[in-house]
Amino acid sequence: MRKAFVLDTNVLLFDPNAIFKFGNNDIIIPIVVVEEIDRFKREMSENGRHARHFSRVVDAMRVGGELSKGVKLPNGGILTVELGTEQPLPFELQMDKADNRILALAITLKKEQPKRPIVFVTKDINLRIKSDALGVLAEDYEPSSVEPDQLYTGVVNLAVDAHLVDEFYANKRLAYPEAAKLFKPNQYLILKDSANPNHTAMARYSKELDALVPVIKPPEGLWGIFPKNAEQAFAIDALLNDEIKLVSLVGKAGTGKTLLAIAAGLAKTVDEGVYHRLLVSRPVFPLGKDIGYLPGDIEEKLNPWMQPIYDNVDFLFGATGGGKGASRRGAGRGAQELMNQGLLQIEPLTYIRGRTIPQQYLIVDESQNLTPHEVKTIITRAGDGTKIVLTGDSYQIDNPYVDSANNGLVYLVEKFKDEAISAHVTFTKGERSKLSELASNLL
Repeated sequence: MRKAFVLDTNVLLFDPNAIFKFGNNDIIIPIVVVEEIDRFKREMSENGRHARHFSRVVDAMRVGGELSKGVKLPNGGILTVELGTEQPLPFELQMDKADNRILALAITLKKEQPKRPIVFVTKDINLRIKSDALGVLAEDYEPSSVEPDQLYTGVVNLAVDAHLVDEFYANKRLAYPEAAKLFKPNQYLILKDSANPNHTAMARYSKELDALVPVIKPPEGLWGIFPKNAEQAFAIDALLNDEIKLVSLVGKAGTGKTLLAIAAGLAKTVDEGVYHRLLVSRPVFPLGKDIGYLPGDIEEKLNPWMQPIYDNVDFLFGATGGGKGASRRGAGRGAQELMNQGLLQIEPLTYIRGRTIPQQYLIVDESQNLTPHEVKTIITRAGDGTKIVLTGDSYQIDNPYVDSANNGLVYLVEKFKDEAISAHVTFTKGERSKLSELASNLL
């Protein structure tokens, strides 16, 4: 039996093409949702762009029929815009709220068609709870979701005979039987001697060579930074490999994701000149929202949002004070000098739409707060010769419309895990400090 999906406003703002994602079923848009969409259409934010896109798509469909009676969708479904209802709700749920009027329509449809599955789709957690309490099936909109503990890690331990580890070290390459079937492109491996666990080697599967190859190990480190564990060593290899154009680094706070990415970007931009500029960015939450009414010029407005990036850059330059930091390469020069030379740029993602970014090393920090559509927008900005690095922690979500299972970062990892142009590493061990590691694990 065909299902009827009642869509909430936040679903259409999350994905303006959501009406095409429910197969051969009926899609119902309450009239109050259209009214809410109309209030967003003048915004220059991502929500505003999605609202305008949805309105244009639905308006074009009116040519093929009447929305009040139902318009056929390309996938065989039927799109209908339904008017409101006088369906009474419990006293606590006042009908002056748009959410409750949408919910009332879903209840009305369920009473009018008791044998037909009616599904209310919303990204509002509390609204799903209310819907379930009133007897209407409610679902989150998750076109593609992967729980963090099921996410592709990019790393695997492989027990092998001792002679294979020795052969790998001697030849700088190891042909492994059926490697193409067993490993993803650019998947990292820890080869362990099955008889001696301390006899190990770190490798990466090269799809082009169909063999295991050594990871890149800079003898001088990255701007004074040396890997403290295998995960960081794998990340450095991915960050420095010019053949890998897309890198995703996922892990909890303090694992070194952002610091390693910035250090690699500086090495490739300032030292080697492979890229024209290191562009470091992060969402000014939410992505696309204006900077706001903070006093000062644009640089002063951005400082609170960009300070974590400045902290990492200052650490690499040794600008945070004396001691070990002062002896790092570049100490005394400061990030401002590179910014003045145009080699380093730190900015929000707010105005990235419409840009083309060629020959740059682009780092997107805190990308777990992006939707899949926003990640697509960023990746499609990449011009010729550009490398993109996304870092984030799926358990630290600030965006109310995404969660640990359906945010743009995990979406990208799953979609690109079979592509030879990308690499992924999941960090599990914190290296910021013992206190930071305990806080991440215990709190």
